[in-house]
Amino acid sequence: MDRTAWNGIQVSLSPLSSSPFRGCVRRSRAFTLIELLVVIAIIAILVGILLPALGSARSTARTGVCAANQRTITQAVTIYSTDFRGFIPPGYVYGADQTGSAWQYSDQLQSHPTPANGYIHWSFALLGTDGGVPEGAFRCPQVFNGGAPATNPGVNPEHWERDWQVNDVGSGNPSANPEDRQAKRMAYTGNAAIFPRNKFSQGSARRNQLVIIDRILFPVRNIMATEFAEVNNWQSIAESGKSKSHRSITPFVGGSSGADVYNEPDLGNEPRFFYPEETAIRRLADLGNDLIADQNSTLNAVGRHHPGAKDRAYGGTANFVFVDGHVENMSLLDSIRQKKWGDQFYSLTGRNTKVESDF
Repeated sequence: MDRTAWNGIQVSLSPLSSSPFRGCVRRSRAFTLIELLVVIAIIAILVGILLPALGSARSTARTGVCAANQRTITQAVTIYSTDFRGFIPPGYVYGADQTGSAWQYSDQLQSHPTPANGYIHWSFALLGTDGGVPEGAFRCPQVFNGGAPATNPGVNPEHWERDWQVNDVGSGNPSANPEDRQAKRMAYTGNAAIFPRNKFSQGSARRNQLVIIDRILFPVRNIMATEFAEVNNWQSIAESGKSKSHRSITPFVGGSSGADVYNEPDLGNEPRFFYPEETAIRRLADLGNDLIADQNSTLNAVGRHHPGAKDRAYGGTANFVFVDGHVENMSLLDSIRQKKWGDQFYSLTGRNTKVESDF
């Protein structure tokens, strides 16, 4: 065996098998089953902690997108009013024909004189304003399919809720006419005291009228629009299987007529319209179909799908955009308690359209 001297020390140059350092070689050791289970448990705990936080962050981001869309819409309403002698667009009107934006004042009755012409919705007016509002601005990523379908969606099957929806003429299949002039998906709804329904010529005590934006007092205190509540794939915004996403939300009730605000007498100097009692607002467990036609209050059709509500029995919060363009996130009950919907039923005729309030 070859050996060499190094500072008087005999060092072997033989293979590793006979090396004096052989005992220093370490062998790797596998995890035991218990150690593996502990690691898995720790990972599961971390995932359980992080997932709700990530979900909350995504929900908050979606809430912000919906609020930004509402601001865009309100800015477009202001531009529209500048171009049209100060008038806010009507909530909807009956079209004079099957295409275009023409409508006749005399056609705005209790029922549609020509159902095949469909509706012209306030969103259509904004889609055509200078710089046009994009279709996507009327959607909210927090809700199913981004928004409720039009009442008469037209020929594209994607614009329908095929499992339940029929259009205004009773057809359940995509059809060319009627087709509403409206954003194809509507996550938002207007305040009916500002966006009038089309009943300009009906024979009741009061009728609808167009609203001039400059006549709205205390604009910061007036909600212009909010979000629809989505239940059962938008059957919450339906009536007898027909989507009613073209309708605005009526926030007030008549002092003697209740939900039938058109027949509220025009008498005296005291307010004739009131905010609904909190008992008229449904709890989350009681929400269902046809909320847009709720006889206690159509405010039940206001959305509750964002986080942050204190009283969770009534659901979450909604975004509310005001006439001046700012957005507030709050619960439906808080919008009533704080009387954020205004103090005047601007869209109704009559000398006394005051709303009882603390203003």
